[in-house]
Amino acid sequence: MSDPNAGYDVVILGGGSGGYATALRAAELDLSVVLIEKDKVGGTCLHRGCIPTKALLHAGEVADATREAEQFGVQATFNGIDMKAVNSYKDGVISRLYKGLQGLIKSRKITYVEGAGRLVAPNAVEVNGQRYVGRNIVLATGSYSKSLPGLEIDGERVITSEHALTLDHVPASAVILGGGVIGCEFASAWKSFGVDVTIVEALPRLVAAEDEQSSKALERAFRKRGIAFKVGKPFEKVEKTDSGIKVTIQGGETIEAELLLVAVGRGPVTANIGYEEQGVRMDRGFVLTDERLRTNLPNVYAVGDIVPGLQLAHRGFQQGIFVAEEIAGQNPPVIDESGIPRVTYTEPEVASMGLSEAKAREKYGDKVETVTYDLAGNGKSQILKTAGFVKLVRAPEGPVVGLHLVGSRVSELIGEAQLIYNWEAFPAEVAQLIHSHPSQSEALGEAHLALAGKPLHVHG
Repeated sequence: MSDPNAGYDVVILGGGSGGYATALRAAELDLSVVLIEKDKVGGTCLHRGCIPTKALLHAGEVADATREAEQFGVQATFNGIDMKAVNSYKDGVISRLYKGLQGLIKSRKITYVEGAGRLVAPNAVEVNGQRYVGRNIVLATGSYSKSLPGLEIDGERVITSEHALTLDHVPASAVILGGGVIGCEFASAWKSFGVDVTIVEALPRLVAAEDEQSSKALERAFRKRGIAFKVGKPFEKVEKTDSGIKVTIQGGETIEAELLLVAVGRGPVTANIGYEEQGVRMDRGFVLTDERLRTNLPNVYAVGDIVPGLQLAHRGFQQGIFVAEEIAGQNPPVIDESGIPRVTYTEPEVASMGLSEAKAREKYGDKVETVTYDLAGNGKSQILKTAGFVKLVRAPEGPVVGLHLVGSRVSELIGEAQLIYNWEAFPAEVAQLIHSHPSQSEALGEAHLALAGKPLHVHG
């Protein structure tokens, strides 16, 4: 459609996971689509988030495997990390995925506009002086790395995850402010690179959104790996020193290091792009929607990190597909937020589905059943020399409502865990399924056998 003022079926502001998924699905459903992105299609996840971080974590895993090769009877020498080469590996992964995504957008006949867009009417977005009118508008402007009041990010000594992903050297030491997913992942990767790391977290435990048993297991593993952490210790101030920074935490304790990584969460990118002026209902910068992702303005939807809830690429992606189908009149089923898998790609990994034990007890009372299967009894985990567990949470006499996994590579088990949770499986139903041997997926099978009252290797 050559005349933008003639109107499109869907105008999307933001080309990250949520925006581009909306665009691809809408185009597939024969809707005319404009996708507006101020930087690069793929957004935070591809360029500054999930993909580059996981590449760093994998490089770290290779470094650890080299250091520890002897315990597998392999003679190898670890000579150090070449950060330039690590970055070129990471950037190679990103550019291949980026090329693929650009190709997809082109092949679907999506009108792609590069520039900073602004909502100028409830049915129009303006970009580079040009107005694009849409029968439907989808807001998908994503998130940015937050800081704390009075904490100045200088990009050199006090940095965010964006800066951390482009460091050209391995720092000798670092303080990480924030013990959530991002803070713990960087702590894990950096420790593998040989950095002396200390995490500072105001909440009483690391990855505090996870089941308490998972937090405890990660803390134990971090202690063993020599990653220091101070939990229940709010940050007070940071000062520059001759060689780096000095951080003061509650109680007057100070920690010195080469740099401070601020990983205190991500805020919504919604300021100064016309949302308030057009009357979009907001709360602390987030765009409020109903369960069908509709804002308070007719035919204006929002997806991804600007919508309150889990800030995960795969959530935004799914919401994008949902909104495209909703606009096309397909009436898709509402997305269950608890049915979204959560993974922290530390070493060991932490993955979960559904409710924690505490949340399940709040919801269902004291008759909630749990079982924990230790990976020590799992052949493949022994081969990999990983410790951890599979923990199941069951509603009274009902289906499994929570699955919590800790250990190397458990992110790959979350696919089955997702089916178990989302299909409301009973322990006896999963217990009947045959899991290949030796595999870590057997741990899921054994845990369900135990919960179904047929424990083979588990003690209650």
